[in-house]
Amino acid sequence: MASLLIRKIDDALHARLKDSAARRGRSLEQEARELLRVAVARENSGPAEPLGDLARRLFQPLGGVELELNPRERQPERPSPDFSTTDYDR
Repeated sequence: MASLLIRKIDDALHARLKDSAARRGRSLEQEARELLRVAVARENSGPAEPLGDLARRLFQPLGGVELELNPRERQPERPSPDFSTTDYDR
């Protein structure tokens, strides 16, 4: 297996990596290897599928649902608030 040496790591980053490793019960070296593996795998997986496309792909085979909207049950539209005047200067 190959080895990798990384120099000049920021002290704060080193501390965070060390804390992360301790929380997961790993050595600092194991934690760094896993983070690198996950980052490279994510990068090589291609762009993420948009959420709408994912939902359509997952739920389209189940069929759609037509909702009937009763216009009488809808609340009347409220007028937009008027922010042209303020009382902040009092």
